[in-house]
Amino acid sequence: MEHIDGITRRSVTVHAPAGPVVGRRTGPVQRFLGIPYAQPPTGVRRFAAPLRRDRFPEPFDASRHGPTSQRVPLFATTTVPEPSVPGDDILNLSVVAPAQVAGHAAPCPVLVWIHGGGFLGGSPASPWYDGRSFARDGVVCVTVGYRLGVDGFAPLDDVPTNLGLRDLLLALDWVQENIGAFGGDPGRVTLAGQSAGGAAVLALLSSPAASGLFQRAVCLSGVLVEGDPEPARRFVERLGERVGVPPTRAGFGSRTVERLQRAVIDLRGELADDTIPLGPVVGDDVLPVSVAEGLAGRGHDVPLLLGATGDEFDCDAAPENPHPSPYSPAELAAARAAGSRVTDTLFRAACPRAAAARRDAGAGIWLYSFEWPSPVLGGAGHCVDIPFFFDLLDAPGSAKALGPYPPVELAAAMHADLVGFVHGREPEWGRATGGAGDPAREYGRPGAALVADTTGVFDPVVRAASGVVEAC
Repeated sequence: MEHIDGITRRSVTVHAPAGPVVGRRTGPVQRFLGIPYAQPPTGVRRFAAPLRRDRFPEPFDASRHGPTSQRVPLFATTTVPEPSVPGDDILNLSVVAPAQVAGHAAPCPVLVWIHGGGFLGGSPASPWYDGRSFARDGVVCVTVGYRLGVDGFAPLDDVPTNLGLRDLLLALDWVQENIGAFGGDPGRVTLAGQSAGGAAVLALLSSPAASGLFQRAVCLSGVLVEGDPEPARRFVERLGERVGVPPTRAGFGSRTVERLQRAVIDLRGELADDTIPLGPVVGDDVLPVSVAEGLAGRGHDVPLLLGATGDEFDCDAAPENPHPSPYSPAELAAARAAGSRVTDTLFRAACPRAAAARRDAGAGIWLYSFEWPSPVLGGAGHCVDIPFFFDLLDAPGSAKALGPYPPVELAAAMHADLVGFVHGREPEWGRATGGAGDPAREYGRPGAALVADTTGVFDPVVRAASGVVEAC
């Protein structure tokens, strides 16, 4: 038993198929942090498909976050706190569960969370992803680490493609096998993620390799991965020149993960290219076709909740915004009305496109739009919806992104919607089909109700012609 800052923490041991895991209980919440689900991707295992971890011969100490794939933050200033944790066991996950459930009561539904970061950065150890509010509401929350950048997504001739997605698939296998020991129901798993994590959710929803590994899906500010490997191949060729090695497994394997991550950041800066140079590619057993095509053909029994923020990367030039827009508020408003911003063509267009691809899915798809403007960012910016959905407005770093007085009632309402979805309830608003005037849940538009059902939220970024919906 530990007493820190007046809080009592007790050790608790779970006997899972993976072996005994020792976590910490704080009040009604149990945390088991940094549990390895795969062998460390080092030495001969670097640039190899993930290999299941052997059963722990001794109790595993899960009292602290495990090592992260991120060695170098993608940006000097990030909206989400993204700690980098050193170490080799980067393929780990954390479980936060209701204390009164684990081991002896009816199993809870499970939320598996994939962090964002452009497939180049991000951290599952962020305090914004702590699952205590989900545990409070009867949900077991799992956050997953996976390989990033060159090690996770470089298309190399002698390396399996989509290693980062293969990591996530193995983590989902681990959940199926082990989550029951933590009080979770492996038959009620919701896969969720934000930004790159949301894109990964859509990719796995379209993947034959993920069949049966989750029963519901949630995508926050994700995109539909096109998956053309050629731009990524050109990028890794330039990257090899920069670090002085051929763009092969042996070449990149001779450079540290940290050096490669720094080189990727530097090269992106020199190219002045805001696109994601490394990410999932199409043409293998994980993603045999594009995500849009895969969504049309697979996962129709999986309900999908999908949405984006109102402004993503197109916020006003607020004085405290670390990434101010170069455009005036009037210019941004005109661009939003025309559906021509990056926010619209990249993030928000993915919502009706996904709905159109799955219009025949019996399980249904529901759209939302997060519209509450952060006074710090000058709009409903990228990532600011996360503390609301997690109901963690008091998380470290939230005031820097949300200001001192974010609306707690909005967080309660958004979190309740997400918890209800994870518990298997159908959202209260209508299903989407990808056409003009689709219904959506709108959160926090200034001057309107904090939560309102509306139609036509995504109309500026879709064009309906002969039943086909496209991004403008």
